[in-house]
Amino acid sequence: MTVSFNHAASAYKDATRVAEKILSETQTGQAAALEAPKNAPSFSELLTGGLQKARDAGYGGESTSTKAIANEAELHDLVSAVSNAELTLNTVVAVRDRVINAYNDIIKMPI
Repeated sequence: MTVSFNHAASAYKDATRVAEKILSETQTGQAAALEAPKNAPSFSELLTGGLQKARDAGYGGESTSTKAIANEAELHDLVSAVSNAELTLNTVVAVRDRVINAYNDIIKMPI
């Protein structure tokens, strides 16, 4: 079964809405403590910001690689930029896998 990233993000957003509705209907003090702060960024804002940073890290690695080929960058700068881009890519893949697993878990839940 192939799951697209958009479907997983949409399912997560729907689950968040349901959880927020349950929390708002619950009048216990413990439930109020679980609510997100009013100024907290949404999941989509966090995801967008993270993906933009990942894209920038990749572009930075490519830029430093190009400069190193033209002898305009030091070797340690190149290694650092490429390592940063690789770490960022591994992080993005790990987050994607977790979102897909969460989506699959939500799909398996009985209604």
